[in-house]
Amino acid sequence: MGYRILETEDVPAYLRERGHWDDTDDIRVREVSDGNMNRVFLASNGDGTRGLAVKQALPWVRVAGPSWPMSPERADAEARAYEQVARVAPDKIPAVHGYDADNYALVMEDMSDLQVLRTVLNEGGSYGPDTSRRIGEFVAQLTFATSDFGMESAERKALIAASVSPELCRITEDVVLSEPYVEHEHNHWHPGLDALAAEFRADTRLRTEVADLRHTFMTSAQALLHGDLHTGSIMVGEREDAPVVRVFDPEFSFVGPIGYDLGLYWANVLVAQARARALGTVTDHAAQLRLTWEGFETEFRRLWPARVDTFFDDAYLDRFLARVRSDSAGFAGTEIVRRVIGFAHLTDLTTLPDPVPASRSALLLGRELIVRRAELTRTEDIEELAR
Repeated sequence: MGYRILETEDVPAYLRERGHWDDTDDIRVREVSDGNMNRVFLASNGDGTRGLAVKQALPWVRVAGPSWPMSPERADAEARAYEQVARVAPDKIPAVHGYDADNYALVMEDMSDLQVLRTVLNEGGSYGPDTSRRIGEFVAQLTFATSDFGMESAERKALIAASVSPELCRITEDVVLSEPYVEHEHNHWHPGLDALAAEFRADTRLRTEVADLRHTFMTSAQALLHGDLHTGSIMVGEREDAPVVRVFDPEFSFVGPIGYDLGLYWANVLVAQARARALGTVTDHAAQLRLTWEGFETEFRRLWPARVDTFFDDAYLDRFLARVRSDSAGFAGTEIVRRVIGFAHLTDLTTLPDPVPASRSALLLGRELIVRRAELTRTEDIEELAR
């Protein structure tokens, strides 16, 4: 039939056509699209005892419309990422019931009983005891399994070839790793930050360090990444009295530097902390960088004895992890800067009564993370900077 853009009224027939719903069962559908890129529908039966989510990639950026075209093939990358994660960390992603490559649509577990982590934090809530540790474990499990340590060479080369995503990587290379440091139409900020934004654009040392991180992003094919791992891509809650963490939306997935995923999450943790301080609602924010890194390092070391190439010894692992930590700090800095004076700002800051003080401190922290990343050899060093 070819690609068709689904509307709310199309979803019941679509689910039946694809074999996801019994013909006799009533289906109620509502659109819950919230992110920048795609459309999402929730389908449920009459009494609410069964539900599915349908996510479709549009041929443009959803919030911009046809004026910003974007290949819907990004859904292929998301489906591939879910397939890889399902092999090593199925408890940390939504269950995927099917992928329709013709219509770039995923049918997935309904997570409407959970909350987006950013929403929880913006409302003054806490991370809970396991969220950040599980995020660290998620990054370790996915990246070890898809690195040269966990995957045979021929299989990994095939994964790299299949995961090339030039259009989406270019967005990151531009929006995160160059545009905020030059004059660009995408950039915007609160007028109270005019002088600081100008300082950042004139800072030659900062620009050189960002260029170094940009080159690392472009050339370091360490492992398959989520590619957009922020607090808006994580659902949390409880089921059967047990904490639940689900990572979703890996449409920016590609093979790149491991520190990029960790850095994105760290940046969002630090911005959430800046918001909580501004509002006097700090809970367990301060421990999250350490918990993320502990979860990542512990899991990566646990998997290390199963590496496929034992020429890489334990001493090399120590060196490798140190490099990942340094990269993580630098990429965290670039994500903070982008979210304050670049494109796509965070509600953590924009919804504050006066966003300028917290935004200013976040920007200055971002710069320090970028230019001093080699000196930040412990997560405690970053926490101290944030204080």
